[in-house]
Amino acid sequence: MTVRTRFAPSPTGYLHIGGVRTALFCWLYARRFKGTFVLRIEDTDRERSTGEAIQQILDGMKWVGLDHDEGPFYQTQRFDRYKAVLESMLDQGTAYRCYCSKDELEQMRTAQTARGEKPRYDGRCRNRTSAPAGAPFVVRFKNPLDGEIVVEDVVHGPVVFKNAELDDLIIARSDGTPTYNFCVVVDDMDMRITHVIRGDDHLNNTPRQMNMLIALQSPPPVYAHLPMILGSDGAKLSKRHGAVSVLQYRDEGFLPEALLNYLVRLGWSHGDQEIFSRQQMLELFDIVDVNKSASAFNGEKLAWLNQQHIMRAQPARIVEPLKWHLQQLGVTADSDAQLELIVLAQRERAKTIKEMAANSVFFFKAPAAYDEKAVRKHVNAEIVALLRELSGRLSTLTPWSAEAIHESINAFAVQMGQSLGKLAQPIRLAVTGGAVSPPIDATLAILGQQQALARIAAACDAWSA
Repeated sequence: MTVRTRFAPSPTGYLHIGGVRTALFCWLYARRFKGTFVLRIEDTDRERSTGEAIQQILDGMKWVGLDHDEGPFYQTQRFDRYKAVLESMLDQGTAYRCYCSKDELEQMRTAQTARGEKPRYDGRCRNRTSAPAGAPFVVRFKNPLDGEIVVEDVVHGPVVFKNAELDDLIIARSDGTPTYNFCVVVDDMDMRITHVIRGDDHLNNTPRQMNMLIALQSPPPVYAHLPMILGSDGAKLSKRHGAVSVLQYRDEGFLPEALLNYLVRLGWSHGDQEIFSRQQMLELFDIVDVNKSASAFNGEKLAWLNQQHIMRAQPARIVEPLKWHLQQLGVTADSDAQLELIVLAQRERAKTIKEMAANSVFFFKAPAAYDEKAVRKHVNAEIVALLRELSGRLSTLTPWSAEAIHESINAFAVQMGQSLGKLAQPIRLAVTGGAVSPPIDATLAILGQQQALARIAAACDAWSA
């Protein structure tokens, strides 16, 4: 059997991390077993589905790198197919027209509640032989009345549903449009989906969908219902926990590989390993290893993983996102080579690329002011005189490299009977305006000889005024 999985988001909102985790598990399973990954847009909710949401799904999937082999397929473009299957089911007697009015259904439910019964459709139109002239109707699936349906769920194990507890589901509305559960069944059948991997909030839909597939003489796929992702407080995941658009994580400076690494660990594990490359996930992931317990979202853990991926990545990998974040701050880099040096200097000091960009603006803009507290602590007339003399020596330094700069400053400090630290902090203040930066030799090397000496000279003039 060739594995065929599908990710089928509804474009009624943004693609958030719960959806991305589902897509990731579907994608990994298909890739692991040399199968096919299908992208399907379930846009039958015409009132709530938007083109903007569809584009956001496509952009989000592209950013995280979960490429699809087939699709995207849109349910609104398949209405003729759904209509044909509905007519076939009506002809074969596996579906029927229901003429019950809203008032009649409400009276039925009220009576059931009064008797202490669970409100459900009682099948009164199931064997109806005549139809009221011109009366509106819905189409219902004729669910089996007895026996049971067993969902052999890969995650939860066997889940048994009594057919007698499943009422006859509406599969087409009175305006003729098909309903969600019916469209899903036809799509999974037509697209030959072998494994349905989705959130466990869909588990209660599964027995009805399986019964419809059996009625259509189509073998049901293998089902795997994923545990929920909860907030750190145990409540349902919401915006305040991190259930925001996946593209917001991009805008906050997270790497897609770090986000996927974090999401794969929500419900799945491989020993005690925490950090996974995309290739390692592809080699190790199997849906049978997913546990059934809900997972808690932890933003701090995600930030830690992001920093680990930043530190492990080739500097060139970080250049483009760093360039984008710098542009948001009104900064344009001189060259990719310069950005690679900044990445090497800053990657252990930033949990996100957005933070790295904010910490690196001084490389491109001379300080407009200096940290007053740090100046009072580290700068005096003697230091200013030493910096001027040091600048004279550095002006002839060649090559202008971190190693050469370190040796030159260190030799000058020894000659002047000063500690390296006593000189390094005033230099840092002069070139950055603050008291925090990468090592001063690396900082000066990245700035370049002309810019570094100009900033030292400007600071000395300011401090002497």
